[in-house]
Amino acid sequence: MEYKYEKTDQDYSDLASGRVLYSMAGHPAFPIRLASEIFQRCMAHRETLYGATDPCTLYDPCCGAAYHLSVLAYLHRNRIREIIASDIDQKVVKLAARNLGLLSVAGIDQRIGEITTMLEQYGKVSHKDALKSAHLLRNKIAAFDEYSLTARVFQASATDRKTMLDHIQPKSVDILFTDVPYGQHSQWQDSNSVLDRIWSMLDALTEIVSTSGVFAIVSDKGQKVSHERYQRVEHFQVGKRRVVILKPVQSQSI
Repeated sequence: MEYKYEKTDQDYSDLASGRVLYSMAGHPAFPIRLASEIFQRCMAHRETLYGATDPCTLYDPCCGAAYHLSVLAYLHRNRIREIIASDIDQKVVKLAARNLGLLSVAGIDQRIGEITTMLEQYGKVSHKDALKSAHLLRNKIAAFDEYSLTARVFQASATDRKTMLDHIQPKSVDILFTDVPYGQHSQWQDSNSVLDRIWSMLDALTEIVSTSGVFAIVSDKGQKVSHERYQRVEHFQVGKRRVVILKPVQSQSI
């Protein structure tokens, strides 16, 4: 896959998982460069298909620790109006809330206090580097103060239509970006097959997608990402990851 937007591999060390942003053992972080590329492709498709250029509502129904959502907010704050995250796992939902909390000045100030305490107690170079990164991220947040951003997280299965609608307004999600469970570190937490679960997830999402919605589903190549209510716009492979970008059929431009 050739990168269209993130043409050069930049230094993303300030956003590294576990440095300032919180991480969880056994949950590898989504690559930052790839996350930014996928998001920008979705925004470009949204503009091309619907003429939509306004900031988006971004949602992930399999958010994990919301690491890539938080990263995208730091990289593309002016293009995101709202971030919504959900996951079936209560433990990662709590961690996701902490990461999304770092998108505010108050949240990053609290994190700076935590890192400062660790530096005073242990004096590690890694803590010193993390504190420097935290201050840089705080400056970035303050610089984007003119761009209003809300972020929230709730617990739900990615196929639970009712709970989604309890927390998300119908027709309000502009960009969906999710890395579905696959492989050693993440599994669907039910007895149905992966193929059925992806279809069921897409089915559950139909009522919350906006009239200018674009979905990016990341899976492995062994999983089928399809539903009769969605049309594939683009797909590509990056290592073991397969990325499929969809749009709702009912939102198709005339």
